[in-house]
Amino acid sequence: MTQSLNWQKSTFSGGAEGNTCVEIAELPTRIAVRDSKDPGHGTLSFPARAFTAFIGTLRDDTYDTSRSAV
Repeated sequence: MTQSLNWQKSTFSGGAEGNTCVEIAELPTRIAVRDSKDPGHGTLSFPARAFTAFIGTLRDDTYDTSRSAV
């Protein structure tokens, strides 16, 4: 991603300097995610719809933690 992105950190960030979380940046059709402690290390991006659904599930607390990934 060569363009300059407007990274945003959650207001729920912890730690003395608020750097123990991820940051997100909105692109036209995707959401970019990076580690706030090491922003130069790498970036992931997800389709905006999928990321929005993921965050909605977290907010609704409907994720079934009893299921384990294989």
